[in-house]
Formats: sequence, C-alpha cells, structure tokens
Amino acid sequence: MTSPAASTATTSYTTLDSPLGELLLVGEESSTAPGGTALTSLSMPQPRGAAIVQPHWRRDARPFTEVVRRLGAYFAGELFRFELAFRTSGTEFQERVWQALDAIPYGTTTTYGRLAEDLGVSRTDVRALGAAIGANPLLIVRPCHRVIGADGSMRGYAAGVERKTALLTHEGALQPTLI
Repeated sequence: MTSPAASTATTSYTTLDSPLGELLLVGEESSTAPGGTALTSLSMPQPRGAAIVQPHWRRDARPFTEVVRRLGAYFAGELFRFELAFRTSGTEFQERVWQALDAIPYGTTTTYGRLAEDLGVSRTDVRALGAAIGANPLLIVRPCHRVIGADGSMRGYAAGVERKTALLTHEGALQPTLI
C-alpha cells in the first residue's frame, strides 16, 4: 500500500457554501474524467472536523467546476440525478451497497431492511449494510440520505441527522416542519 504522499495522482480540493453549510469536494487526477479530475469525496465537515484537508492536497476550484454547477442546480431544484465522474475505493461489499444507493430515486426513501433485501443481505448482516452506507464518501451525490429506519425515523447520517432531514425535505420526501 502506498502512502498518500507517495501517490502519483494529484489530489485537489475546494470548498463550497451550500444551504447545508460548507461542502468539501476532493478529487484525483483522471485521464478519463471530464476536466481531468474524478470526484473522490464530497463531505460536510462537522464543527469537530470530521473531514480534514490533508497537507499534500492542492486547493484548486477549477477541477470542480462541473460538480459545483450540478450541486447548484440540485439545490435550486433543477437537478434530480448526478451523473459525474467519480472514483471510490471501498471494499467489494461497500461498492455494491454504494451502487445500490444510486438506484434510489430522487424524492423517495427506502429502508435499511428493504435495501438489504434488494441486495440479498441477510438480516444478520444489516449492521454491515448500515456501516457501508455510513462510509459512503460521496454524500448527496450517492444519496445515502434516502435510507431511513423501517419506522420512518431518521437514522444516522455522516453529516448529521438535521442535514439528512433537510435533504429529504428539499427533495420532497418529507414535509417541512412548521415551527
């Protein structure tokens, strides 16, 4: 295994203000990706610093122009599915789970149990499914926020349950709460 500093691919990052707070976009050089960079992470840093910029990363917004444009369209209610060049590096099981997230339509939700059933995951492995969902490196783009508890409850979300609720409300899967 090579260390990040020894990697031959250049890792770039930028931040973006959004209705949910700051987004951190990270990508690696890719000869097959439009713009030359494949998105590897989209996170929403928590106040305690869940997503940390690495010293060897280069701050550069240019490789993320298309991602930023599409995120803007998503938050404006004009984009319902992300079609972007990205690269993830999970286990075989994680990659299978993350690909299944792509099939959950905008404005809908599914449950952990239903997703497990769709993937042929046994009831005893539902926790592993939840862990794989929680390890999704592409928040919003790979819609793990659309997976909820069987009772309709908002289970964990890497960026916080409040943001999960906000995303589902934005997509029309939840009704806005009146205060």
